[in-house]
Amino acid sequence: MPGDRFFDANVLIYAFAAGDPRSARAESLLVEGGVIGVQALNEFTNVVRRKLHWDWPEIEAALAVIAELAGPIRPLTAGIHRLALELAREDGLSFYDALVVAAAAEARCRVLLTEDMQHGRKVAGVTIKNPFAARH
Repeated sequence: MPGDRFFDANVLIYAFAAGDPRSARAESLLVEGGVIGVQALNEFTNVVRRKLHWDWPEIEAALAVIAELAGPIRPLTAGIHRLALELAREDGLSFYDALVVAAAAEARCRVLLTEDMQHGRKVAGVTIKNPFAARH
């Protein structure tokens, strides 16, 4: 179910990465919907601005498409920050990965779609899935 899954920034970036082999899969996932955290939008903005050299109108247009297609956008809160500290300490996640997992858990999502963490790992009730991994 779309509301049960949370997008990491890399899925958003690939959805707009023309010519990347992951683009079609990422775009399809985005169209199907899911939950996005403000942190993912911040990371998306930073990457497309600094690494892909997009101009501000391009970025704003892409963010509007993401907001329209994906579904609810969740804020980054002090509660998410506290949970992320705990997850980083207890589960050995990097702090920024822990923030993404904490945001997904706070949103009550069962699945986090990302290629940046261990596929199949379960943390705080959230199962990490790499949507670009070869399907068996």
